[in-house]
Amino acid sequence: MQGFVDLVQGFLDLGATVILPVVIFLLGLLFGQKPGKAFRSGLTIGVAFVGIFLVVDLLVNNLGPAAQGMVDRLGVNLDVIDVGWPATSSIAWASTAVAAFIIPLGLLVNVIMLLTKTTKTMNVDIWNFWHYTFMAAVVYTVSDSIIQGLIAAVIFQIVTLKIADWTAPMVEDFYELPGVSIATGSTVSYAPGIFLVKGLQKIPGINRLSADPDSIQRRFGVFGESIFIGLFLGVVIGALAGYSVGEVIEIGMAMAAVMVLMPRMVKILMEGLMPVSESARNWLNKHFSNKEIYIGLDAAVLLGHPSVIATALILVPITVVLAVFLPGNALLPFGDLATIPFVVAFIVGAARGNIIHSVLVGTVMIALSLYMATDIANVFTTMAQNADFDMPEDSARISSIDQGGNLINWLIWRFFELFN
Repeated sequence: MQGFVDLVQGFLDLGATVILPVVIFLLGLLFGQKPGKAFRSGLTIGVAFVGIFLVVDLLVNNLGPAAQGMVDRLGVNLDVIDVGWPATSSIAWASTAVAAFIIPLGLLVNVIMLLTKTTKTMNVDIWNFWHYTFMAAVVYTVSDSIIQGLIAAVIFQIVTLKIADWTAPMVEDFYELPGVSIATGSTVSYAPGIFLVKGLQKIPGINRLSADPDSIQRRFGVFGESIFIGLFLGVVIGALAGYSVGEVIEIGMAMAAVMVLMPRMVKILMEGLMPVSESARNWLNKHFSNKEIYIGLDAAVLLGHPSVIATALILVPITVVLAVFLPGNALLPFGDLATIPFVVAFIVGAARGNIIHSVLVGTVMIALSLYMATDIANVFTTMAQNADFDMPEDSARISSIDQGGNLINWLIWRFFELFN
């Protein structure tokens, strides 16, 4: 069993930049594409994801230290450390009792749902199956039952696929990604924020508050372009972190680069994806009379819209302040602050890029995440200890905004706790 888990982990360690091109190439062949065309599609998507993750790394490597600077300046003293999604995924895959089953089970469930037309999403984002593994590991930790853990993972997957189907029209309309859906566990958990956005837009006064990249550019001209928005927000974050003048300028330039480069990487991605997506539609229509199919991709493809990055950069200091002043919160946000663009993407889409509405709803959702991450901290810490995870220095408990504060994960965990 351990050997198989190590094999799976080794495959996943290759990352989306290797896994996705292979999967897309095989899907292209399955759907009748010529080998050369299928290979080009896979290669193009792989190149695009290399670019996307380089830009994400630029974001993470600059936001992480800046967030730590803000925390240090505020003198925050909270006893649950946010270890971030990389550590969380490692803890999930180290749960060998359930980890070995997740990928084959996840693929089987997706195929069954496609054949029974209970989903339109063909989720090729195998790299993010770790969210299902984490869900299984949580329930296994509280129940000591492999069966319960796997059932929990399947429930989590079904929910994410249904939300992916539901939000796919918005992804196509607002993000201009036809044939794409997002089933990434951390992103879909914020889908309830869509209802909050719709409610907010009905409140007199607030519904008239608007700020999106287009309106900002019309008002401020060249200084309202996304490159300047990134520069400005980066400078503000650097100043709040107590950086020197030179460091403030550096982070400002980094955020400006993120705003400019990410949309270009997404365009390259779509160049590779569209031929496969069209072939999939034709094949499914021919064999199953199913004209509509979505290709499930990593939520990173949504970061190409400047409103997503702008909203996330504003929410970083807000999250730190929330952690300090929310009564009952024990989570010290750190590792997952740089993942905020991923979790607010659906909210931004629902708000049609309105940064003001996105920030307001994002603040509410992140506050809830802090409470959920605090609530699950004991189970999270037990999982880490069982996985021989190296605990951060001077920390008694750990959790994360990404999965510890994941609404779907939290609800399923609480449901299974009723029976254990």
